[in-house]
Amino acid sequence: MKDLIPQEVTEKKIYLIRGQKVMLDRDLAELYGVETRVLNQAVRRNIERFPDDFIVSLTREEIMNLSQIVISSKIKHAPNVFAFTEQGVAMLSSVIKSQRAIQVNIVIMRAFVKLREILSTHKELVYKLNELERKTEKHDTQIQAIFEAIRQLMTPPEKPKQRIGFYKD
Repeated sequence: MKDLIPQEVTEKKIYLIRGQKVMLDRDLAELYGVETRVLNQAVRRNIERFPDDFIVSLTREEIMNLSQIVISSKIKHAPNVFAFTEQGVAMLSSVIKSQRAIQVNIVIMRAFVKLREILSTHKELVYKLNELERKTEKHDTQIQAIFEAIRQLMTPPEKPKQRIGFYKD
């Protein structure tokens, strides 16, 4: 299954909308090997399994903004687009019950986990950088003085100008 759906492809289909990492119904339908219409029908028949924090119905403006990012031009003409959070994607496996759906869900869950690890590492790096900056603020003037001294040492001393030509004493 990894050969059929590389994890990199799955990772590129995760978007940040309303501050949440989501996947679009069209992308999920493509990965599952079903039509978007079929996927959305299955969701509507089991809507009690998809609370608001599992599925988001995009506004017209969000669809238009997304159509600039997504390569498919069909999305901007779509009457509605659903975006599924990580929990919503996990819930889809109970609604779409094919062998392919099971394997696709495994790949998708791994992609979400990898993304979460990357973001966690990034947050730690930002925190450490902020701490370092905070610690050096006290010494900022001292550091600037050191840089100024180094600059002065780097500039060559001015030589007195020699007169060129013949001199008359």
